[in-house]
Amino acid sequence: MLSLGHPVPTDRERIVQLFFLGFLAVTAYELYRLVLPFLAPIAWGLLLAFMVHPVQVEVARLVRSRSLAAALLGVAVGLLVVAPALWLSGRLVSEASALYGRVAALAGAAGMQAVHERVLHEPHVAALVRRLAERGYDLDAALPRVAMEVAQLASDFAVKNLAGVARNAVRFVVDLGIALLVFFYALRDGDTYAATLRALTPLHEEDTAAVFESLRATLSAVMRGLILSAVLQGATVGLGLLATGVPYWAFLATLAMVCGLLPVGGTALVWLPAAGWLAWTAGWAVALALAAWCTLAVVVIDNVVKPLAMGRGSGLPTVALFFGIAGGLVAYGPLGLFAGPAIVSVLIALLRVFRRTYGREGGAGSRPAAADEA
Repeated sequence: MLSLGHPVPTDRERIVQLFFLGFLAVTAYELYRLVLPFLAPIAWGLLLAFMVHPVQVEVARLVRSRSLAAALLGVAVGLLVVAPALWLSGRLVSEASALYGRVAALAGAAGMQAVHERVLHEPHVAALVRRLAERGYDLDAALPRVAMEVAQLASDFAVKNLAGVARNAVRFVVDLGIALLVFFYALRDGDTYAATLRALTPLHEEDTAAVFESLRATLSAVMRGLILSAVLQGATVGLGLLATGVPYWAFLATLAMVCGLLPVGGTALVWLPAAGWLAWTAGWAVALALAAWCTLAVVVIDNVVKPLAMGRGSGLPTVALFFGIAGGLVAYGPLGLFAGPAIVSVLIALLRVFRRTYGREGGAGSRPAAADEA
């Protein structure tokens, strides 16, 4: 008979297990707090490594060194990211300076008078001015004052946000360095990390393989759909800009392709200002033609090409993929483009495992043979 002063071994083991799990949870939470400020660049580095992993395998086979292959790909990706970013930044600064000069000229007395005369001589605007004058509203006198106030507000906004732009530039450089660091180690040791994670998963091997394969297929399909749709949108917007005579159309097409990856705004951030410029310089007909072409292209690509490219490889229903992306954007921001579908795919894979193990498909005795022998 056991003494009251000595606990039963099973109780002691339970206490040890509870202590261990609680300590593990606290440590994991503190680790999460440590990496939280860098979570976004870490996630982007991992996603980038996932995309480049097939190339890493071939390069490692050629150079016979995983570290050297990862370093070479890290330098290549860094150049592919940094060089276009610097080029785009330089072009944007140059174009912004030219635009600022034109706006400053327009904001002057002569420029405002020219804008004032041109606007008021538009047939529709002239009719509106006459109707407002009949009701006691002198738009002819109010327009220059409103324009000057808008210019002053824009100038004040630019001055106030210069510090924020500088901070964002520094943060971008830091985040890029972290992402490239994570990218290198994920490429070099990613297979080891994945094997360790699979070994820690308390599922049967075939179930673990099914979950990881579902996650891999979903992420690959989402990346393929996003990149394909962005390239197609940039190309179609570039064709529209070229056909309508917009200057710097190649640069704007590249910028539209980059904007096509954004969850909000998209290519409209490029072609809407271009359409406004055309309305001012070439007339409303050309501007409306460009807007109609870009809108039709974006609608077709977003609603036909992108779902087909994403859904065909992921194996997810289209509605599940849609809500995964939409909900992911709301919950996680830009990373939700990948996190949302990944969560949906893992949940569906786990439900399939549950049905196979405990549902009618497998029954209570689908896995027991090994358990009974143990």
